[in-house]
Amino acid sequence: MSTSWDATYDFVVVGSGGGSMCAALACKSVGKEALIIEKQAKVGGSTGYSGGVWWLPNNHVMKRHGVSDSYERARQYFDAAVTYQGPGTSEARREAYLRTGPKMAEFLEQQGMQFVYADGWSDYYDTLPGGEPRGRSLLAKLFDVKELGEWAPRLSRYKGPSMPANSDEYPTLFLMKRTWGGKRKAMQLGGRMLYQKITGKELVANGAAIQGRMLQMALRANVPIWTDTPVREFIVEDGRVVGIVAVRSGRELRVRARQGVLLNTGGFSHNAEMRRKYQPQPSSADWTNANPGDTGEILQAAIALGGAVDCMEEAWWVVTSLGPNEELPEGARAPDGSPLPFMHHLDLSLPFSIMVDQDGERFCDEAGAYMEIGQRMYQRHKQTGKAVPAWVVMDSRQRKYYPWGTAMPGQIPQKWLDSGYMIKADTLEELAAKCGIDRAGLLKTVERFNGFCATGVDEDYGRGSRAFDRCHGDPTIKPNPNLGPIEEGPFYAVRMYPGDVGTAGGLVTDEFGRVLKDDGSQIPGLYATGNCTASVVGRCYPGAGSSIGASFVFGYIAALHSSGAQKIW
Repeated sequence: MSTSWDATYDFVVVGSGGGSMCAALACKSVGKEALIIEKQAKVGGSTGYSGGVWWLPNNHVMKRHGVSDSYERARQYFDAAVTYQGPGTSEARREAYLRTGPKMAEFLEQQGMQFVYADGWSDYYDTLPGGEPRGRSLLAKLFDVKELGEWAPRLSRYKGPSMPANSDEYPTLFLMKRTWGGKRKAMQLGGRMLYQKITGKELVANGAAIQGRMLQMALRANVPIWTDTPVREFIVEDGRVVGIVAVRSGRELRVRARQGVLLNTGGFSHNAEMRRKYQPQPSSADWTNANPGDTGEILQAAIALGGAVDCMEEAWWVVTSLGPNEELPEGARAPDGSPLPFMHHLDLSLPFSIMVDQDGERFCDEAGAYMEIGQRMYQRHKQTGKAVPAWVVMDSRQRKYYPWGTAMPGQIPQKWLDSGYMIKADTLEELAAKCGIDRAGLLKTVERFNGFCATGVDEDYGRGSRAFDRCHGDPTIKPNPNLGPIEEGPFYAVRMYPGDVGTAGGLVTDEFGRVLKDDGSQIPGLYATGNCTASVVGRCYPGAGSSIGASFVFGYIAALHSSGAQKIW
C-alpha cells in the first residue's frame, strides 16, 4: 500500500544545526527544495550555542590575509594530526572534506555570509608537518540579531552573558589587567556595547552570529523551517528511506523526501542512558554544555535501521569545575535558572596554575587542545581511579591577574569559598590536606613544575611549546607565556571534571554523507552530518571549529549529491 503524504520536498533535513541551512541553500542553488524540521522552539542547534568557528583549511579568506595554503599541505597536517584510522576518517572522507571546504566557504560568502579570519588562532598541533601557526579557522562577523525580526527570539543562543566579542578576542580580553592589548580590547568591547545602546542594535557573536546570518540567508531564500516539530520515525519503502513522520501542532504528518533525508540532529550528551552505555565512566549529563536538544533519539532510530556507529565513547571534551557533590558553583546558571557549567579552556592556558590528579601528579599539557585534555583525564582515571575529579591548583597570582569562571581578575566570590567550590590554604601542604591530594606527590610535582617555569621548557608535557598554547598565554610572563610557578600563597584549588560541548561519535557515513551499515553498504535515501556522525577528524581536534566545519561541509556535500550533482569536489 502506498503512503499518503501530507507534504513533499526534494530533501528533508532533520535538525537545524551547523550543516542544515547550508544544505538547504545548496539544494536551492541547484533548483531543488529542502525542508528543515527542528524539534525545539529555537533554530540553530549546537552551532548556535557554540564558540562559532569553522576549521576550513585552504580557504579563500585566509589567503586574502596573505596566508598561503594548499590541499597538499592541509592533507599533510590532517594526516599527521588525525591518526585514528576508522570508517569515519577514511581516505575518501578526508579528501572530500579538504577539497570541498574551500568551495563551500566561497558558496556561503556568495549567499551572504560575512567571514572573519581568526588570524593567530593556530592549528592545535601546529608543530606537526603542515601545521599553520596563524590558523585555518574562520568566524562570522558580528550580527545584529534584530535583523531577523520575528525570528530573532527563535534563534538558538548560548544562555550565558552575551557580549559583542568573537571567540578569538577572548584570549586578549583575558589579559585586560596585564597588557595594553588587553586594555584596548576591553575599551573596544565597551565601545561596541555603547554603540548598541545608542543604535538599538543587538550584536551577537560566535555561534549566534553564524546561525543568525545563516537563518537570515535561509529565510531570504524562502527555505521552509518547521520548529517545535519532533520527528517520530522514518518511512521506509523497499529498503529506502523515503520520508519521515513528524508531529506539528499536535498533528502527525507524513513528509515525503524525493531525494533523501539528512540527519543533523546533534549527539547524545543529555541522554543519561546512552552516556552509560557508550561513554567512559564516570560520566554525567550534568557536566555538559551541549545543546539541550542533544538527546540522541534520532541517532537511536537510525541505529535501529541498521546504521553503523563508531567513536561513540568520544566527546568534544572541555573540562568543567564543580563543587562538593558535583554541585554547580555560584554563577554557573543562566538567568532562567538552567545550568551553565563553567568551561576552562582559556584560563587553564594561563600561568600560575597546574592540573593534578589525587596523587598530586600532572597528566597533560593544561594549555593544549581541550579534547585531548579530557581524553588524558579519562586515561589517567582508568589507570589509577584518581583523576575524575582532578584538581587545578593555583598560585595567588592566578587569581590576581586572570579571570576564572564568572569572576574577573582579583575577584574571589565569598560563596565559592563558603561552599567549598574553591578551596583556599596558606601553604601547599595545607591545601593538599584540605583536598585529599597526596601531599608528597603535590610538593614534588610543584617543585618540578617550578623548575620548568624557570627554564621555560615543560619537559613532561610541552606546555607552551606550540603556537596554539602561546596564543592563549600571558606574553608578559617570561620565558614561557604559559608557565608561571606555584610559589606565592595563599593557594587555591578547584575540582575538575571531563565536561563536554557535545558527543563526537555516531553514524558512519561515506564521502557523500550517506549513512552506512556495518557491512559497508548504504541505507538508501539516508544522509547524516554533524555530531550525530562519526567525525571525519576521529578522536582528535586539529583546529578551532573542526566539528562545525565538518558539519557544514558534509551537509553541503549531501545536499548536492542527493540532487544528482556529478562533481562536487
